[in-house]
Amino acid sequence: MDKTRQVRLFNKQAVQYKTRKEGAALRSWRQKLLRHATGEVLELAVGAGANFPYYPDGIKLTATDFSPDMLKHAREAAAGYSLDATFILADIEELDFPDHSFDTIVSSLSFCSYEHPLHVMQKLKRWCKPDGHILLMEHGISSNKVVSIGQRVLNPLLLRTIGCHHTRNIPDIVRQSGMFIERSESHMLNMVHLLWVKPET
Repeated sequence: MDKTRQVRLFNKQAVQYKTRKEGAALRSWRQKLLRHATGEVLELAVGAGANFPYYPDGIKLTATDFSPDMLKHAREAAAGYSLDATFILADIEELDFPDHSFDTIVSSLSFCSYEHPLHVMQKLKRWCKPDGHILLMEHGISSNKVVSIGQRVLNPLLLRTIGCHHTRNIPDIVRQSGMFIERSESHMLNMVHLLWVKPET
């Protein structure tokens, strides 16, 4: 998908991201994952700041997004929490940081939107400190045959309307990047994965 069109799609969804109420399961998954964030933290595709309530005290957050409207809502949300946060309007596929810049890197439901997800995963490996952690909550292709067929049928429509792929195998992408999955949980017929990843195998 053309990047400009994709940004427009996410700009249109920004108010929905800001106002929607998440279910108990999603809130629980965010809390379980993000309590492990420490030190210098990079969050990819911050959206409207849904992760902010779950970050521990004392972190220093660098939050990125390619949607100006999403980033605007994230800045507003951050004002309600005691977050030391810097916001960067940029496409993570084009952005770069020095190697080993971050103690923790966080992505929640963002890898569906990248044109080259393996390339992004390899960037995270470089940017994370060798003793750091990459914390992922991502969705993708189900292990249930019937559900996965439906996902493949609907994927072109969902990509056009909300800018999101639903057929990616996120754990496999992590392994292809050369990183090590230290701990994992899968939910909703293996469509949602919580992954605690180390940059070094």
